[in-house]
Amino acid sequence: MATERATGRPRPLSPHLQIYRPQITSVLSILHRATGIALSVGTLMLVWWLVAAASGPAAFASAQGFITSWFGLLLLFGWTFALFFHLCNGIRHLFWDAGQGLEIKQVYASGWAVVAASGGLTVLAWIIGLAGRGS
Repeated sequence: MATERATGRPRPLSPHLQIYRPQITSVLSILHRATGIALSVGTLMLVWWLVAAASGPAAFASAQGFITSWFGLLLLFGWTFALFFHLCNGIRHLFWDAGQGLEIKQVYASGWAVVAASGGLTVLAWIIGLAGRGS
């Protein structure tokens, strides 16, 4: 306010979500934070399952029934993706901390590599997990 009065010019406004075009760097940054939260919430479901297993057959059957429902499996799939995304993006950040991969082309390439690796690892984990259930 004082700057505006002193110069007579209004202060510039930051771009807001209605006019700002999302870039992969900003989307992945937000997704990294969101997956961190998702991992915390998913871990609560894991703790519930473990406590139910220790509490007895009725409690375990209830928890197992929810987790193996379509909604529970959807949550587990999302939690698996969050785990692999957070892992892969965390490794990417470790490289950045070491001063590697900071050129804009490398940042974009590593960003897309994180997305591809996260998706691939999620699908691979589910394929292996489902194949193990059949045995």
